[in-house]
Amino acid sequence: MRGLFLFLFLLWSLSTPTMAQAEEALKIGWLGQAVEQPPLLANLPPPPDDEGLIGARLGVNDTNTTGKFLKLSYQLEEVSLPVEADPADGVRQLAARGVSLVVTGLTGEALDKALAAPEAARMTFLNAFAPDDRLRGPACRPNLLHTLPSRFMLADGLAQSMIVKKWTRWLLVTGPTPEDALFAAAIKRSAQRFGAKIVEEKRWTGDADLRRTAQTELIAFTRSKDYDVVVVSDEAGDFGDYLLFNTDLPRPVAGTQGLTPMAWHWLMETWGSGQLQNRFQDLAHRPMGSRDWAAWVAVRAVGEASVRKKTLDPATISATLHEPDFTVAGFKGVPLSFRSWNGQLRQPILVGWARALVTVSPQDGFLHPTNDLDTLGLDRPESTCPQK
Repeated sequence: MRGLFLFLFLLWSLSTPTMAQAEEALKIGWLGQAVEQPPLLANLPPPPDDEGLIGARLGVNDTNTTGKFLKLSYQLEEVSLPVEADPADGVRQLAARGVSLVVTGLTGEALDKALAAPEAARMTFLNAFAPDDRLRGPACRPNLLHTLPSRFMLADGLAQSMIVKKWTRWLLVTGPTPEDALFAAAIKRSAQRFGAKIVEEKRWTGDADLRRTAQTELIAFTRSKDYDVVVVSDEAGDFGDYLLFNTDLPRPVAGTQGLTPMAWHWLMETWGSGQLQNRFQDLAHRPMGSRDWAAWVAVRAVGEASVRKKTLDPATISATLHEPDFTVAGFKGVPLSFRSWNGQLRQPILVGWARALVTVSPQDGFLHPTNDLDTLGLDRPESTCPQK
């Protein structure tokens, strides 16, 4: 009998993972950096300090729930840098911890610096923060994927929704910052692409204090040829909200304020998204935003690739993310996949305002030969990415 017990114990020990094996986990990096907020006339609350990071944490939680059935586990290695730090130092920190799959919460400029680190060449990055189209174009890299929509995608999603409403004549109001100019350029591209007309473009210089003079200043400022909608480009949120109800003609406002395109809306409830919203709310004690969702789906994409191949090998996971048939569920009603020509995650664009989701693009009737999601953003023939 004693021999039988010994035999069974040896058999169990051979079939049971060792403590080291049981504790093995795939390390997924988070690289974020604080951003110095410019002074604004508008009395807006700053973005949360943990924007994106909580989404990544929730992604790891959800991925562990899925992976445990295959005895796969995951952990988040976090590096959050102060404003003055060099993002390349964050890359070096993560590399020293054995991380080669990194979700980034960096501006476009900071992401450039991070990718310049020598260690970055051996890593795969998933951009959850920067909407810059140049990162999907001439500045693209084979080891850089994007889960946040680009400005072109956002503008196209908004444009389709306005075309459907027959708002085809746009008064474009552009703010003074470089980011405002980039989104305005995306709006102009969308107008040309879908057959809208920009009747006039006006530039807001920021000279007036709209908290006191919006009613008089903006009525005069928006006096123009007849238009169906005022399209505003004010990414910082300095003046765009004051345009609502203060235009010369009684017209809606859309763009960065008013009717707005976004990756995620906190009132999204369809396709089971209410469950995701609730899990995020429980973890963050605030609603989920677009960058939170982008970080969450970046981690989920890594987890999906790992589960699909039943591996924790980063190289295999990175290769799987680039496979043509790879998809990840994002609670948007359709499978999401990465474009081979620029690394951008295909996805619907939500269009709404602060207190309601209005519609989801692509709109009915906007068709594409292979995937209707490719009516949003840079299509393959438009790609200027030299490395894809």
